[in-house]
Amino acid sequence: VSLPLWNSLAGYQKQRILVFLQPESDPRGAGWNVIQSKVAIGSGGWFGKGFLDGTQKRLAFLPERHTDFIFSVVGEELGFLGVVVAFTLFALLLLEGIRIAERSPEAFSSTLAFGLVTLLASHVTINTAMTVGLMPITGLPLPFLSKGGSFLVVCFIAVGLWRQVWCERFAVKRL
Repeated sequence: VSLPLWNSLAGYQKQRILVFLQPESDPRGAGWNVIQSKVAIGSGGWFGKGFLDGTQKRLAFLPERHTDFIFSVVGEELGFLGVVVAFTLFALLLLEGIRIAERSPEAFSSTLAFGLVTLLASHVTINTAMTVGLMPITGLPLPFLSKGGSFLVVCFIAVGLWRQVWCERFAVKRL
């Protein structure tokens, strides 16, 4: 089953899969991104190198450091402690979204809130997994941290919709 599927892939798709499985096979080509990302995260240690003092970022070894690999920059500059703080903040935000969705009296509002939680949670999961080499590089932004106006606007709209669903709960009670 997998051989016909493999043969139907384009050359760049095959290369992406091979590099995901063994990035060291092409360290100066397609494997460069994930190798440099791992180096950046690993060099951060417990407390990081300091804000704006990351060498992988500053010396431009880390590609797309402001978008796809912003998590690597956080790991290098703020270390393990900074990563834990970032994950804690993401978890609190997503738990708040789940709480709002669960307490919504309207089915549509609840579904909307859960959908937004799923969107943001999937972006956090996929982005962080790809920067540490657990998933292939896809280019998904990290919510609220990656540079780029359109996804940042989507993130703020998601928070605004959560707030609206929360306020709607009180409006229904008054009626």
